[in-house]
Amino acid sequence: MLMAPPPLLSLSALLLILLAASASDAAAKPVQTQSFLATPLSPERTSAPSELARDDDKDLFADNLAAAEDAAAASTVRFSVVHRDDFAVDATAAELLAHRLERDGKRASGISAAAGAANATRGGSGSGGVSAPVVSGLAQGSGEYFTKIGVGTPATPALMVLDTGSDVVWLQCAPCRRCYDQSGPVFDPRRSKSYGALDCAAPLCRRLDSGGCDLRRRACIYQVAYGDGSVTAGDFATETLTFAGGARVARVAVGCGHDNEGLFVAAAGLLGLGRGSLSFPAQISRRYGRSFSYCLVDRTSSATPASSRSSTVTFGSAALASTLAASFTPMVKNPRMETFYYVQLASISVGGARVPGVANSDLRLDPSSGRGGVIVDSGTSVTRLARPAYSALRDAFRAAAAGLRLSPGGFSLFDTCYDLSGRKVVKVPTVSMHFAGGAEASLPPENYLIPVDSKGTFCFAFAGTDGGVSIIGNIQQQGFRVVFDGDGQRVAFVPKGC
Repeated sequence: MLMAPPPLLSLSALLLILLAASASDAAAKPVQTQSFLATPLSPERTSAPSELARDDDKDLFADNLAAAEDAAAASTVRFSVVHRDDFAVDATAAELLAHRLERDGKRASGISAAAGAANATRGGSGSGGVSAPVVSGLAQGSGEYFTKIGVGTPATPALMVLDTGSDVVWLQCAPCRRCYDQSGPVFDPRRSKSYGALDCAAPLCRRLDSGGCDLRRRACIYQVAYGDGSVTAGDFATETLTFAGGARVARVAVGCGHDNEGLFVAAAGLLGLGRGSLSFPAQISRRYGRSFSYCLVDRTSSATPASSRSSTVTFGSAALASTLAASFTPMVKNPRMETFYYVQLASISVGGARVPGVANSDLRLDPSSGRGGVIVDSGTSVTRLARPAYSALRDAFRAAAAGLRLSPGGFSLFDTCYDLSGRKVVKVPTVSMHFAGGAEASLPPENYLIPVDSKGTFCFAFAGTDGGVSIIGNIQQQGFRVVFDGDGQRVAFVPKGC
């Protein structure tokens, strides 16, 4: 008897078989891993602040004519950078992390509020009938890394927050009507030969987002309010800034704050590194160009929080010297928010495989509304991603790290934590961020698994946000030399740049 031929497979059935085979092949690919030295937080309390806080550094800003002349011909200035936790005394690493995450949440909320208000009309300034300043809509919060510069003539050492998320350069000034405790002396403009008050009608005054006029003195005044509740207000003026090695930059617009309060802890003020016209890079661009770079030392995973480690921030031509073999990603312009450094995060890979749920549509900036997009920020610690992108990344990491012991409950804003107690070296999945233009940041494990206690609990250092804008924070930037080529309008992440 003749057997009936087997029925032909339908096209859809054949497609399902091919897809299943493809998925099986993908599943068979080994997860790429790297070794992670699991060092818990130290239970010891800190005892001494960083050496950068010392006041006996007169030589650093001494009025050395020869050094100043050499520096005047240079195309580069550099200075040291340390994390703010280096200035803590009598605090454990766990306490410092808790404070850091609290500040971080407020800053991220402030950035989201600022980006959400991008459609708001910018406030005016100058002498047009304005008699008091208006609170700024740029609510970015306080930064996490400090540097020291000299202010005035003769130079007064000033410990300054480095902040790529704001523009105005300011410091506390005597006489203080309301000032917080800072490291080192409060700057007194009455003792500086180079201090110059700005008139209400000055072009620099009109650049302020929140400026005003003291009608009695005809003096330009400023006020900046931050997302964490911190605020600074006072006179807007010009002053000479001095850097290590004798480089001096005259007539930098600075806020001389007589009323200041908030979470600035130890710092004398803030060095705004944003993209706006009043930022420090913009103000020194005629002499040094608009390019700068920094490398942020790893503080979160440090086993000895009292130890002082520093790196450098560089302005000028040398900022690009380490990028000969680096790949850049273009800066993205937000026409409604000029301060932030936007980039296009194209995808993220875990274990060597692209995460399909990290969609460009969730991370793209909408130029018509000013919402969405991804910014690079020195003052936010934890990277926040739009909720769908974060959920996909988290799930992919959990699947790739199935061999690690998941801790229930999470920690603070982290929902994915692991119990690595008793383990020294652990194999963890690789994590890489991929940007438009081919730039890539392959993260070392300490940039995405951070210790949160002294018992061996480590958390996946990403979080989700519903605030619209995504943020690449300083934990993920640690160890890279992050290059902001303002002249070329591009950004690079150079590994092992410290």
